[in-house]
Amino acid sequence: MIEKSMIAERLRTNAIGFDEALPEKISVYLRLLGEWNQKMDLTAANEEDEWLDKHFIDSLSVLKTNLLPEKGTVIDVGTGAGFPGLVLAAAREELNVTLLDSQQKRLQFLNAVANELGLKNVKLVHARAEDAGRSPEQREQYDLAVARAVAPLDVLCELLLPFVRVGGKMICWKGPALTDEMESGRRAAFLLGGQVEAPVDCLIAGRDWNHVLLPVIKNRKTPSIYPRKAGEPKRHPLGASSLHNKASNENKGKI
Repeated sequence: MIEKSMIAERLRTNAIGFDEALPEKISVYLRLLGEWNQKMDLTAANEEDEWLDKHFIDSLSVLKTNLLPEKGTVIDVGTGAGFPGLVLAAAREELNVTLLDSQQKRLQFLNAVANELGLKNVKLVHARAEDAGRSPEQREQYDLAVARAVAPLDVLCELLLPFVRVGGKMICWKGPALTDEMESGRRAAFLLGGQVEAPVDCLIAGRDWNHVLLPVIKNRKTPSIYPRKAGEPKRHPLGASSLHNKASNENKGKI
């Protein structure tokens, strides 16, 4: 079991600001993650100190930037074990955070963590991203949509940008593959009403993980034809050159 003092030290070492309650919250979260991971696949990491850095410190790295709003609405699309959404909800209780996932058992875990931590700023939604992104209750309702390395950038744009209001943004936690994804990601973002901005480094002290945060600003409404039906964004990524050209022609007058 990782001591609260070690958690606090890792936060300080990584220049992440925090209140005195956060190390205890992370400690409880870590304990529950260990207990639930024995009966369901929540993380492939083997050691608690790796969990702390890979999941919690990495999720909180956005606090070192000006990308996260002081308050507002956030949706974590494909949240899994709650990274980064539930961690951010614990650190910033002035944010209203929606955790969306297609697997009910993951949401059961997240509900257990939120209840144990006493979080009142968390909402759980059981749905596929493509389905939720087309529903009036969810579409273009959020200041920020986040996802942590769940798909290539062009796919993520189609899954996240429909949730974001005009003037808001999406943030992706990405690794070294981003270099190869940027061109197709920019094409997809443009079709969906977004613009890719420069990546921001989110290095973790003592680790060689090359992680960055990539913001995409939403400056136009997403055309009503997106997102496509469940599974289609991954099977036929919107950023592919041939599909982009076809979509550009189909999109004329549909924004």
